[in-house]
Amino acid sequence: MRTNHEIDYKIYGEEMQYVEVELDPSETAIAEAGSFMMMDDGVQMATIFGDGSQQQSGFLGKLMSAGKRLLTGESLFMTAFTNIGGGKKRVSFASPYPGKIIPLDLQQQGTIICQKDAFLCAAKGVSVGIALQRRLGTGLFGGEGFIMQKLEGDGMAFMHAGGHVFERILQPGEMLKIDTGCVVGYTQGIDFDIQFVGGIRNTLFGGEGLFFATLRGPGKVWIQTLPVSRLASRILSYGTSQRKEEGSLLGGLGNLLDGDGN
Repeated sequence: MRTNHEIDYKIYGEEMQYVEVELDPSETAIAEAGSFMMMDDGVQMATIFGDGSQQQSGFLGKLMSAGKRLLTGESLFMTAFTNIGGGKKRVSFASPYPGKIIPLDLQQQGTIICQKDAFLCAAKGVSVGIALQRRLGTGLFGGEGFIMQKLEGDGMAFMHAGGHVFERILQPGEMLKIDTGCVVGYTQGIDFDIQFVGGIRNTLFGGEGLFFATLRGPGKVWIQTLPVSRLASRILSYGTSQRKEEGSLLGGLGNLLDGDGN
């Protein structure tokens, strides 16, 4: 038996996905502010302090939950969507950038550690807390800092990530080296650490950063091909620097042809 609300869902789309959650009467879904897309008449939206989970009962528990969310860079508040009508009602949440939505059945997966901005929505009762990095080096150079999000409970939760997303199951002792920004989340049994790339040429000219993330099994890892930080840096560099061909006659002609000649 689940202690969290039991919700059904369907994911739509390819590059810009959204998840449609189906609520029975009195069932509730929680979501980060800004992820709401649409809902049926009969669904009531309410702002709650903390994540509304059983672990945060009472004022002190709610205050601690909200404080933890501040540490992960999120708002003090979350939004709850409750079916107050009769029959099934639907509410939908959209991914904030191109990528994939990852459904997680926490009853089967157990506790999930994920990026600070990966959580999208969940059934009411799922605890959205913090996971502190145990090693100093991992916190300083691991790409996600000392604090990540921790999803606990026995309900459905949803993460989102950039680009294509895939899973890797690591056997006991098996290790995977990965770019620090490409780690979306992992099960609690995974040992997460960082490793220096090594080699003077790799360090100075490699262009891939100074550290790998190392993930050692047993457990499951979710990996993204396009971290939002990488996407943002490419867009920023394109918008704030001159294009390589702008100083040439042919380059100027090309800009006119593609609409950038103003």
